[in-house]
Amino acid sequence: MTVPAPSCFLPAPLDPFAARVIERLSHSGYQPSRDVEAIRRHYVLARTPLLAAEEEMAGIESIAGSPPMIILRPHDGRREQALRPALVFFHGGGWVLGGFDTYGPLARQLAHATGRIVIFVDYRLAPEHPFPAAIEDAFAAFEWVNANAAALGIDKTQIAVGGDSAGGNLAAAAALAARDGRIEAVPQFQLLIYPCLDMTASLPSHTELASGYLLTREIYAWYRELYAGATDDLTDWRLSPLFAPNLCDVAPAIVLYAGFDPLRDEALRYCARLANAGVAVEPIFYPGMIHGFMTMGGVLPAAYDAVQRIAAVIQKWEKYPPIYPIANYSRTPRPVIF
Repeated sequence: MTVPAPSCFLPAPLDPFAARVIERLSHSGYQPSRDVEAIRRHYVLARTPLLAAEEEMAGIESIAGSPPMIILRPHDGRREQALRPALVFFHGGGWVLGGFDTYGPLARQLAHATGRIVIFVDYRLAPEHPFPAAIEDAFAAFEWVNANAAALGIDKTQIAVGGDSAGGNLAAAAALAARDGRIEAVPQFQLLIYPCLDMTASLPSHTELASGYLLTREIYAWYRELYAGATDDLTDWRLSPLFAPNLCDVAPAIVLYAGFDPLRDEALRYCARLANAGVAVEPIFYPGMIHGFMTMGGVLPAAYDAVQRIAAVIQKWEKYPPIYPIANYSRTPRPVIF
């Protein structure tokens, strides 16, 4: 298989392990279809062999709420306090695919690496439940964890939101909603792992990396179509956080992105806008990686490395909290230069 070469933006070649994954999945990939259930089954079968081994947890609890959640408690002797910090995690899969079977291993790794209780949110999926169902579930889950923090053994002042891909979209939107007082909770920080932030898909990387790197133009368009449903305005900040008119005073952000990901430029621009708005942002860049690589820990060494780098930033911020400006987002942010 010949992999197309992207633009000269990239300082590194495609990681050889990632190239093998592309070759492997190119023979078992899926195409947009009306039979969503068949694609979901195929997705699980194709991705399961790539997953990292499931790490044993100190405790796993299922919450039959709306939405359902799974609480992962890590083994971590470093933390002796009664109340632990937490991460409310939204999984990827284009708002259409995915669940605890395919994203649970990553959630377990994040719990152990960070020493945080991870709350895995099983939000409603499209097309059965198009926008705004997923975002409503994300807001409700974050508020529920915040309201029940003490009972869960969680420090209410240390609850972060995070997610990968489509889940990163939900986490970014939750941080914006919290900033605006639309939900009764404020995240300690937001963890955005190769997030979907621009539903218009109009940036250079969408064209440069449109094929050959698993998340193709056609598949990404299919995801967006099913999730957006009848919505006309794709620039609504709840769909496309990149188009939020003002990013001042949102929670500090850790933004991880990959060089061979068509969503690369979405993350780049969001980092630039956050920085220009005075928000603390910590970018983590994997130049030779592809979209979704952190859920391929069974075959990609970079996936484990990424978990450790995320944990290192979180531990640094726990010791030296980034500046979280007093709410004053009516101010005019500096112009963003790209």
